[in-house]
Order: sequence, then structure tokens, then C-alpha cells
Amino acid sequence: MNILKERLRGLNLGGWFSQVDCIEEKDPQGFPGFYKHAEIFITELDLQRIKNWNFNHVRLPVDYFNFFKGKNLEEDKIAFELLDKAVEKILNAGLALIIDLHKCPGHDFHQGTLGSAQPFFTDPKYRNDAKKVWSVLAERYGCKPNVLLEILNEPVAPNAEVWNSVKDEFFWHIRKAAPKAPIVVGSNLWNNPAQFKDLTPLEDDNVLYSFHSYQPVIFTHQNAAWIPEPYFHQDRSWPGMYAPPQNEGDIVITLPIEDGRWNKTRLRQTMENALEFRAKYNVPVACNEFGVYVQVERQSQLNWLRDFTSLLREADVGFSYWNYKNLDFGIISIGESLHQNLPQYNNADRIDGELVGMLL
Repeated sequence: MNILKERLRGLNLGGWFSQVDCIEEKDPQGFPGFYKHAEIFITELDLQRIKNWNFNHVRLPVDYFNFFKGKNLEEDKIAFELLDKAVEKILNAGLALIIDLHKCPGHDFHQGTLGSAQPFFTDPKYRNDAKKVWSVLAERYGCKPNVLLEILNEPVAPNAEVWNSVKDEFFWHIRKAAPKAPIVVGSNLWNNPAQFKDLTPLEDDNVLYSFHSYQPVIFTHQNAAWIPEPYFHQDRSWPGMYAPPQNEGDIVITLPIEDGRWNKTRLRQTMENALEFRAKYNVPVACNEFGVYVQVERQSQLNWLRDFTSLLREADVGFSYWNYKNLDFGIISIGESLHQNLPQYNNADRIDGELVGMLL
């Protein structure tokens, strides 16, 4: 399988080795601890189900602190044994694998949404620590067929010039340890497709360029508990006309204010810079995250997903849907009490089958 020659069709496995704290928060009484969680959260049955649904890959987010401990970043042997088994199970299921460094030393995409400057971009110490992390990951997994290595999830650099310099620095660091592995490079500001206008290509023909799409965030993340501003806690339908903030308390400092009329036409416009980049440099481009918060009114949720997935097909752009299981966007929801009574999960396996059919 040369996954870069195929149209990517995949799912994110967030919550397995990344954002585990979010899983624990939903069920603190039943959370078995990280090691046991890593053993049972995703099984061979899950991976075979994904393959049988006709997806061709999974994206596996990894938070560095689950595998490297202390100031010296000592390797946690038990954690790496669990990750080794996970990689083996994924590949044995016939799926390609994107290993995504979701959080690295000095960089947290969520803190970036809260206006926190990321020291990864200003302090060389954090980049050196991140290089240690990548040396281990690239040497351990970069030689395996059908494994892609993603430099960093949703970078929040101060500007395009900084991100271009840092992504080049890390690309060539990873390439030394993994000379044959495809490397995934995202755009700045949370993999925003608009940022492709300032992204510089790499002189390497084994690269996948990635964007994420949750636009407009005031629709896809409406009423999400982790976003504090009142402006995001309004019910909005899709398609729709969204008013700008009216009160001082509604002002959003870090997240974009994407008001006005939204429909499929405007949604396509958000992808234009990424598509132009693909055409200009003749390189593969994929959308490695997209989705709608599961509490959004069901018909509007499906309307947005139908529009976006049809745009991906029309543009022949591959994808990794966020998320396979839980984390408020899951195809499957188990143990999330907030979503217990949602009708899309009203079956024995708690699978949103309508969403699976739409993705494929």
C-alpha cells in the first residue's frame, strides 16, 4: 500500500494515547489508570470494524508526557510497550497509520486557544526536548511500512515565518531518523486551511500537507463546555445567518468570530488556499480533523457534515474524521454521561451508523 497514492479515508483515535485526562474527567470513578486504559480503550475488534467499514487508515494522536517522564524525558518502558502493541494491531488490521505528536514539550494546542503563548516557539530548550521525543518516535516507528509521522498537531506559532522555520527544522530532524517515512506537515494556527497561503513547501516528495476544518467554530462547537465565551453558547442551525457579538462579554479574544451567512458555498471557500497550494506544488493535501460537537441539533449537525464530506469528495481531498470514540465528537460514545440519551447512539454498540455512512 502506498497511502499517499490513495485518497485517505480514516478516523482519529483520540483519547487512546492523547487527551486521556478528558476521558478520565467523564468517568473518574471508572477510569482504570493510564496503562489499563491503553490496553482496553481500542481493541482488535475496533480496528477490524474500522477496516470493515472500508476506511484505509487511522490517525493516532500521542501526548509526549504519557511516554517521557521527568526533566530528562526518560522513556516509560511500559507505556512504549503498549504503544508498540497498538501500532502492531493497527498495521495487522490492514490499516495505514499516522502517528501524530498531539502535544509536545512547550506546546499545547488547547492552551493556544486560550491566548497562551507557546514557549516551543520562543525557547530553544523546548524544541530540543521535542527533538528528543521525535528521535525516539521516528527511530522506533519510522521504518515500518505504511506509517506516517506528523510533526505537530495544530501549531500555534506567532506568525507564518516562525512556523515555516520551525517545521523545516523538525522535518529534517525527523527525516534523518526516518529516511523513507512519509511526513505530515500542517499549516499554522490550528492547521487552518487559510494559512496555506503563507506555508512554504519542503524539497521532499514524500510529504503529506494537512489542514483541519471546524469552520465556523461558532457552529461546530456551539455550547461546548470548554469554551467559556457566551457568544459560543447560542443555538445555531446549518445553513444559517450568524450575528456578530453584541455585548462586551461576548467578545472572543483568541477564537475567530466568523459571523455572517454560512452555507456550503462559503464552506468551500475556506478550503481554497489549501487546494491552490496542492495545485501549485503538485503535492498531496488532506483534512486530518473535522467534525461537529455531538450535542448540536441533529439535523443541523448532519447538514454540515453532509456539505463538508461532499466538498472533500468533489475536490478529491482525503480525510481523517475526528473522532472514532468519545471526546464529544465520537462515532461511538461509551461512558459519556452527557451524551447518554442522544438518539444517534440508541443501539447496543452505541454507534452513529448514519455518520459512518455519510463519511464513506
